[in-house]
Amino acid sequence: MSDRVTSRRGVLVALGAGTVAAAGGLAIRPSGAAEAAAYPSTDDLGYCALNLDELQDADALAVRTLVSSDVAPPTVADVGFCTDMTSHHVQALAMCQRVLGRNVGDPVVAAAAEVLQNQAIEVGMMRAWLTDWGQSTSPPETVMAWMGMNDGAGMSFESMPGVATDEEMRALAQADGVDGGRMWLELMRAHHVGGVHMATAAIGLASAEKVVRIAQVQARVQAYEISQYDLLLSTDYA
Repeated sequence: MSDRVTSRRGVLVALGAGTVAAAGGLAIRPSGAAEAAAYPSTDDLGYCALNLDELQDADALAVRTLVSSDVAPPTVADVGFCTDMTSHHVQALAMCQRVLGRNVGDPVVAAAAEVLQNQAIEVGMMRAWLTDWGQSTSPPETVMAWMGMNDGAGMSFESMPGVATDEEMRALAQADGVDGGRMWLELMRAHHVGGVHMATAAIGLASAEKVVRIAQVQARVQAYEISQYDLLLSTDYA
């Protein structure tokens, strides 16, 4: 593989053809009819267009969200996003733990390490905000109601876009080699598409400045990582 995936300031940066493709902007679209049906169009969602210069400052932005303060009390969208994205991230961390130290190929191990590092920090930040707001940090029974899903009724966590099933998580824990690496890329790609969907909604609905900022970072970083997973799935893990 001519493209080298490496770590740079907390995001994946691809050197080679992947960078050229990403530099022109990336519109994240669900893959497959079933996945596409669960999402509005890219025009409706305003899916994030990737700008590599902005991505290089993603971690600095994330740090600023931690120290910024908001005078107004949090809204339903602020609390709902932080609660739901925390649970979404926790499953992503579990996915990463299932491949780290395994023989699934260096690119996947590096990608999993990036997700584990970045999303663990974000989980800590969002839980700290929820605690400051006097809100529960326990897993929610209903998710995505704050963004109007199912006419505001929300859904169960298991029905959340991008969430892997228990069977898929067990299979990932047992997979190895190229097959295991491909499985992780496919599951994390779907997980990220769901994450971008939710983060993009929060950018438009949240009121707290720090929540909007972290949602912007998450949408940009996960969109970029999706582009790198697609690159790996078309080459080393095809």
